[in-house]
Amino acid sequence: MLILSLSILGGLVGLFVGGELLVRGSVAMAKRLGISNLVTGLVIVGAATSMPEMVASVQAALEGSPGIAWGNVVGSNLANTLLILGATALVAPIILHGIGKRDAVVALLATLAVWALAVSQAGARWIGIALLVALVVYIVWRVRHPPELEEEDDEKQPGFGLAIILFLAGLGALVVGGKFLVDGAIELATLAGISQTVIGLTIVAVGTSLPELAASIAAALKGRSDLAVGNVVGSNIFNLLMIGGVTMAVSPLAIPAEMLDLEFPVLAGSAVLMLLLCRYAHSIGRGLGLLLLAAFTVNTALLFA
Repeated sequence: MLILSLSILGGLVGLFVGGELLVRGSVAMAKRLGISNLVTGLVIVGAATSMPEMVASVQAALEGSPGIAWGNVVGSNLANTLLILGATALVAPIILHGIGKRDAVVALLATLAVWALAVSQAGARWIGIALLVALVVYIVWRVRHPPELEEEDDEKQPGFGLAIILFLAGLGALVVGGKFLVDGAIELATLAGISQTVIGLTIVAVGTSLPELAASIAAALKGRSDLAVGNVVGSNIFNLLMIGGVTMAVSPLAIPAEMLDLEFPVLAGSAVLMLLLCRYAHSIGRGLGLLLLAAFTVNTALLFA
């Protein structure tokens, strides 16, 4: 059991460190190549912060564990909206002013599309490719219609050579960490008699969401609510379309039906809540943050009930 615990813990550490290094290296390379802030934030950071989820889900799918793969996708989105926004609001109130309302619509549509796939129990490589095409369409649309708020980021970046080293080191840590986490999660599910889907929805999902948690809290402390909200909504979109798409493309297995009764309704509800907050709320304060954390706690408890 000790070795199993160390494997999972080591995998989580590898994913966290690897995600951080990959983000820093990819952003620095983009800046040195003269890529705009918008494309850097939307494509580079959006894809890089989703790499821990990507590695874990793809490795799980390749090892014949769709429960962990898709549980990670769904659980990471729930962690983003309920856990990360809730925890961030406790640290510093998140000012909204309509930030991310158009992206929240896309996130809701992507959620409903994946839910429909789960209901139909469809599994095919062309579905995964279609999800990836949808992501490309979203990126192109976002580049042509940039967010209402965009500030220059004057943070000093490392040189190009160091950026490449950071990127490669981060990628390597992600691959190794993902392997340890997935193998440990499969063994834990077997020993504890818990379904792999539940493990994917909880331990794997929360672990792979740690980079987003760190990024959102750091942004809120700097008064950058746009980055904190954009990080959550953007990550939700990338999780569903990019990670879901690649997972389905490499392993065209149906999404586990055991998530239909609870997790997908909660996921859709959280996506609707995110849209309503972005569109109508002035801010997310500590009171609402506590409610979001409570909802995440109750949902997690119900999984083990």
